[in-house]
Amino acid sequence: MAEDLDELYQQVILDHCKTPRNFRALPGASRRGEGYNPLCGDNYTVFVAMDGDRVREATFQGSGCCISKASASLLTDAVKGRTKEEVKALFGQVHDIITTGRVTGDGLGKLAVFAGVHKFPARVKCAILAWHALVAAVDGAETPVTTE
Repeated sequence: MAEDLDELYQQVILDHCKTPRNFRALPGASRRGEGYNPLCGDNYTVFVAMDGDRVREATFQGSGCCISKASASLLTDAVKGRTKEEVKALFGQVHDIITTGRVTGDGLGKLAVFAGVHKFPARVKCAILAWHALVAAVDGAETPVTTE
């Protein structure tokens, strides 16, 4: 059973890597966050259109490994309609999934695919990079974030 789940997770990650969702600039974005991993070169910009305190739309551009691209792709769908505080809470849950493999809470959906990343410490920064950029965007940060 665990092998079947691992295979499903790998398929979801590969799908979002090969065909990333919302992979484009967002004209008229009210905020943007840039993230860079100097160790491997992953580099993403997350664009966010806010309606007050709520994310109306999120997109991303950049380049990186399959895990970082899949993570950015999945986050763009996961945060639509969420408030700034909900985005930050979701970041905490995703960070926990990526670093410990524990999936807690409801409403995580496909984000649970990153539970296996904790087994590969070198990939943790890949999986969380776009999420750091997202938090910087909703906070209105002016400077790029790094994984270091």
